Amino acid sequence: MKHLLALLILCCLGFSAQAQSSNPSYNKALADSLGADAYGMKQYVLVILKTGTNTTTDKEKLNAYFRGHMENIGRLAKEGKLVVAGPLGKNDKNYRGIFILDAKTVEEAQKMVETDPAVKAKVFEVELYPWYGSAALPLYLETHSKIEKEKP
Repeated sequence: MKHLLALLILCCLGFSAQAQSSNPSYNKALADSLGADAYGMKQYVLVILKTGTNTTTDKEKLNAYFRGHMENIGRLAKEGKLVVAGPLGKNDKNYRGIFILDAKTVEEAQKMVETDPAVKAKVFEVELYPWYGSAALPLYLETHSKIEKEKP
C-alpha cells in the first residue's frame, strides 16, 4: 500500500511539473512593458457604473454631465488608465456600464472615477472590485482606433 501511495504521489508531481511549461512565443520585453506577471496577467480594477441618486430631469444639465463623462473617458483612455469602457443593456440592477481601469488598487481607481462629472454629480454611482486579467488587454485599443468609423 505504501508503494502504491508513493507511486501515485510521484505521478501527480510529474504531471504538475509538466502542466507548467515554458511558452516558446514568450516575449519578455513585451511582457515587461505591459506589466505582466509570469502568467501574462496583471491587476486591474473593474468599475460598475449604476444609476445614481441624482434624478434631475434638466436636459441641459444632463447633457453637460454626459458630455463631461465621455470627455473623461477619452482622457483616461488617452492616458492609458482606462482599458475598457462600455454601456450595459437594460437590467434589473440599474447597472449602466463598466470600466476596467489600469490601477493596482481600488483606492487608486476611486480617485480616477472621481474625475468623472457624472459621478461627481451622482448621476452615476460606482462599485469597484479588484480584477485579475490579461496584461495584453490595453493592446486592443490601438486596433479599435483603426476600426472606429465615428468617434462618440
